[in-house]
Amino acid sequence: MTFLRKTSYFCMEILFTPNKKLSIMKRSVILLFALLFSFVLSWGGNRKTLLVIIDGIPYDCITRLQPSTIMDIAHEGGLCRAMAGGMVGTYSETPTISAIGYMNILTGTWMNKHQVKGNENIHPNYNYPTLFRLAKLQKQPYSTAVYSSWTDNRTILIGEGLEATGHLKVDFHADGYDLDTVAFPKQPGDLQLQAIDGKVCEEAARTINSKAPDINWVYLWYTDDAFHINGNGKVSDNAVLKADAQLAKVWAAVKDRERKFGEEWLVIVTTDHGRDFLGFNHGGQFFRERSSWIATNANSLNEHFSDGRLAQVDILPTISRFMHFDIPSYISY
Repeated sequence: MTFLRKTSYFCMEILFTPNKKLSIMKRSVILLFALLFSFVLSWGGNRKTLLVIIDGIPYDCITRLQPSTIMDIAHEGGLCRAMAGGMVGTYSETPTISAIGYMNILTGTWMNKHQVKGNENIHPNYNYPTLFRLAKLQKQPYSTAVYSSWTDNRTILIGEGLEATGHLKVDFHADGYDLDTVAFPKQPGDLQLQAIDGKVCEEAARTINSKAPDINWVYLWYTDDAFHINGNGKVSDNAVLKADAQLAKVWAAVKDRERKFGEEWLVIVTTDHGRDFLGFNHGGQFFRERSSWIATNANSLNEHFSDGRLAQVDILPTISRFMHFDIPSYISY
């Protein structure tokens, strides 16, 4: 379910409302504008999307720490808890595990449909397309970009180049840094992952500034690792705040594009899962493990955003509405 309101086509309402004061010429001008406006909407025009997944941060950490970049984004739209883990006790109940969470978000479905069941031995059901495949199924294909520590997000979850995804191509990517042990050698506490996240954000900001792909996914890793090693506490809190500071470069690039080129960007920042009571682990259905969250700059939020039923799987339909994606009839959700 989307958390954005539908667009109001006010031009058409004016055009077809009886008004003797409107001359034929004025109505013709309005009609032309309305047709151009409808074309821009159907094509997507200057609309762009940035999706950010910061791994393993429970909702209570965000509300307690108030990370400045995330709160700046939310100030333009909103911040709310979002359900991870599906519906407990039903066929959609889903482990609160990272790769599963990514696919919940990317496909708008729970594990019973996308079939990613863990972080290893992954075999997605590509019959439920990701955001990236939907972008390429449009009449006017949209450009896409992935910025991530590892390549699996692109090559396995999105399924780039596979026959099952129609040999999908991601137009821009900056990933695989976890394999570069020269630039990012192993450090105590896995701090090399934090450095990788910094590189990921730098590349995302650079590409958005110069190329402005239509669909952008930024993935940041270290926060989850910090919690696994340290549990709740100052070290993990600092990891969250550092990730937020790294994200600031990407947010600044988006604002720069909006200011210079008149683009309209939808920004969604979220996480894949929460954590257990002590913060070390996740995977189960404990309330805090299921406590994901969504921060967005969207200022046209509908009542679903705050009705207590918001979930990870609402992100894909929301982006699809914003980008005016057509969902092929053969895809059954």
